[in-house]
Amino acid sequence: MAEGLLRTLGGGRFEAHSAGTEATYVRPLAIKAMAELGIDISGHESKTLDRYLDQPFDYVITVCDDANESCPIFPNARTRLHWSLPDPSKTTGLDEEQLAVYRSVRDELKARIEGDLLRRVSIGSPEGIRTPDLFLERKQPQESALESIDQANARKPDTS
Repeated sequence: MAEGLLRTLGGGRFEAHSAGTEATYVRPLAIKAMAELGIDISGHESKTLDRYLDQPFDYVITVCDDANESCPIFPNARTRLHWSLPDPSKTTGLDEEQLAVYRSVRDELKARIEGDLLRRVSIGSPEGIRTPDLFLERKQPQESALESIDQANARKPDTS
């Protein structure tokens, strides 16, 4: 859901990737909750973090406590954030009760992206963002793409 929200709310300024501690499938209730906002995530796929571990990220953001606790170290990440949100896939009950949790998490993700992430970037951060459970990268103009890659490769992770 976070990837779909950032792709939409970022207005093309970001390249967003999402992954989890294990690959399963995109939950139908997540697809339904996002469709209510006009965002189609039905073509998204569930991926594991492994494919992203050696890539340079400006931000790594965990969005549930399980991911935060079991998240590996991303040596090429500049900043790591954690947003403590419930994992809606762990919700039990009737479909409508479960959907309410997906909506709540969707709305909280939207608020965090709008109130924190987009503000961080617009305040002067020229780089992008990536996260497990959500990886995000700010798009650079074509002429500076190679320079951005070189700069990203030269960065050291923020250990503070």
